[in-house]
Amino acid sequence: MSSLTRRHFLRSSSALIALPALESLGFRPFARAAAPEAPPQRFLFIGFGWGVTGEGFLPSLQQPGNSYALTPGLQPLARHKSDFTLVQGLTHKLTHEAHWGSTVWLTGANRYGEPGQAFSNTISADQVAAAQWGKHTRFASLQLNGGSSTVMADSGHGPGLSLSWDARGKPIGGIDTPQALFQRLFSKEKTSTQQLHARIAQERSVLDTVLENARGVHSRLGRQDQGKLEEYLQGIRDLEERLQKDESWIERPRPKAPVGEPSVGLGGREEIRATYDMIVAALQTDSTRVITYRQPVSTLLKSLDITVGAHDMTHGQEAKEGEKVEASRRRDVVQSELLAGLIDKLKSVREPDGSRLFDHTTLVFGSNIRTVHSLENCPTLIAGNGARLRLGHNLVVPKDTPLCNAWLTLLKGSGLSLERHGDSTGVIKELLV
Repeated sequence: MSSLTRRHFLRSSSALIALPALESLGFRPFARAAAPEAPPQRFLFIGFGWGVTGEGFLPSLQQPGNSYALTPGLQPLARHKSDFTLVQGLTHKLTHEAHWGSTVWLTGANRYGEPGQAFSNTISADQVAAAQWGKHTRFASLQLNGGSSTVMADSGHGPGLSLSWDARGKPIGGIDTPQALFQRLFSKEKTSTQQLHARIAQERSVLDTVLENARGVHSRLGRQDQGKLEEYLQGIRDLEERLQKDESWIERPRPKAPVGEPSVGLGGREEIRATYDMIVAALQTDSTRVITYRQPVSTLLKSLDITVGAHDMTHGQEAKEGEKVEASRRRDVVQSELLAGLIDKLKSVREPDGSRLFDHTTLVFGSNIRTVHSLENCPTLIAGNGARLRLGHNLVVPKDTPLCNAWLTLLKGSGLSLERHGDSTGVIKELLV
């Protein structure tokens, strides 16, 4: 008050009345605390090979809506029933490869889409999101393998052994263990920033030389070879973009880990549980907003003391009973138990605005195959409300609806700009609020 003068008051013979806080008299309004930014949207795709136990997992097609009965395979998710929707009737009409559980699950590609080639693929749904959201985070996306290529080859995953495919239709490699993921996310960089800048400059110089040499031979090649060279050059350009992004993050320290480092050598159920913990940590620290996880099956069975082979287990369902179908049912229950725990964790983490991490995450859990070798009615469970979906339902869509219609619905529902994806024919309007 010592800085105030009598001009800040109106006087009368009997009263002293304060003037309002006028900026021209030197008053400045108190700065209001900025409202927290709206939390970003995230995508999490969890794919597994060999499908599910038919009617033991998927609800009856005769019980659409929100009053359907949970199957034994879904019972562990009962506490989250209002927060997920099962979409039934989806299929990949362009593939007949029942053992390709990861290759085309998120792409919907026709393997013969490129004339003269026995195999081709296109961009996966996660990478569509990563292309638009990845510039905001240290990692545009994270690909989790759920084990080495040797392990995953027995888990129903086809050529490329990846759920994630780039814009050129090439598989994107990933991280094999939860412990390695922890190191990637939270370990402090031991190399100095000066050395990192120098290393990136050297790598950029090498790429420049390669580009210059490649352009020099372009005009001397035939049309087919020119196409191959252009694909190669695009890969070089992708590397340049990655180097540019890596350099922009050199000066920014990695976040503090909200969880402890996983043990080395985990397998099966414990590996999946630890990976789920790391997934939540990655999203919580905004290290990335797009994650794919090729969940292992064969090591899961081993951790449950099941001696039936993962592939043999699927064929046992033809007999309806016996050791093989019992193994399949146990697999379904344990996978649902683990998924329920993941949803618990996503709900427990709070965003800066007080909302839950779960409220801004779209989680997809499913497979390219339903049961045995059936590619009809791919099991598709969608949880979280990142894409503003109608949850809590058993949604039965017309038979042979492209699975990519679901991916298009999720992508557009999350605010991403695109007109189609893979073999999509439109959005699933019943899935949107």
